[in-house]
Amino acid sequence: MTDLLIVAGVLVLSFALRTSGLRILRKVGALGILGATFLAFYFFTDRIAAGAFGVLLWFLLPWVELLTRIRRLRLPVGKTLAREAPPGHSRFPELTELTDEIEAEGFEYVADTGWDWDGMHQFYRIFYHAGNREQAAICLTEQDGISWVALNLTSRHPRGMTYRTTNLPFSSPMKTAPEVSLRQAPECDSFSALLEVHRYWMEGLAFVPEDFVAEDPGQLTSLIEQETGRQIKHNLDSGLIKPGETNGTFRYSWRGLFYLYCQLVKDMVRMS
Repeated sequence: MTDLLIVAGVLVLSFALRTSGLRILRKVGALGILGATFLAFYFFTDRIAAGAFGVLLWFLLPWVELLTRIRRLRLPVGKTLAREAPPGHSRFPELTELTDEIEAEGFEYVADTGWDWDGMHQFYRIFYHAGNREQAAICLTEQDGISWVALNLTSRHPRGMTYRTTNLPFSSPMKTAPEVSLRQAPECDSFSALLEVHRYWMEGLAFVPEDFVAEDPGQLTSLIEQETGRQIKHNLDSGLIKPGETNGTFRYSWRGLFYLYCQLVKDMVRMS
């Protein structure tokens, strides 16, 4: 009975810490959950090895998703974006507010576009700032009843390099193409904060707006498609993905599944 109370006490304290506004306390709470798991397995078996195995189970959980769903995914080699109506307020209540914030920074609306494949839907609202030669985008991703929003800013150099800043907190499920330099800033909870990070980065690289390509706003959707195609090709060459059974599709290889597992564990540790 005492053992059960100890485990329950550690769990209650850990979940309480997880609700804290301080990141360090939330991380202590995550460690506490691991500690409670260790104690539960240890008290039940009286073996330290069993406790360690219990903790290890948390890090093996991603393999359930990888082996049951991700391994069966077949995604298109050519990602084609099509114009579409924006999602309703019930699906994306922040869209109008984010649009107003981006346009307040001098960006002009370009297009609403998106794509669907195998249970996943992505909606993009694209903007362009002609003076600073920057592309901005709002991205809503919906999959299996879960949705998340990310903002990104892109500057393209005439030598072929693309510089992108995003507040997406998740690691990329595929390797970034060599000509794309990606900076993640998940701490940016507003577009103005993300814009400041992006422009400070460009200034640190000694770039001025005139150094970048003056884009044709009408071609931005095509550029996104081309960049996605180059990323897919890079991952095919790297062996992380391979052609699917159906022509024009690809799937994760075993090497790719291990890569994706490492990305998921990294996110688990970082976001805990």
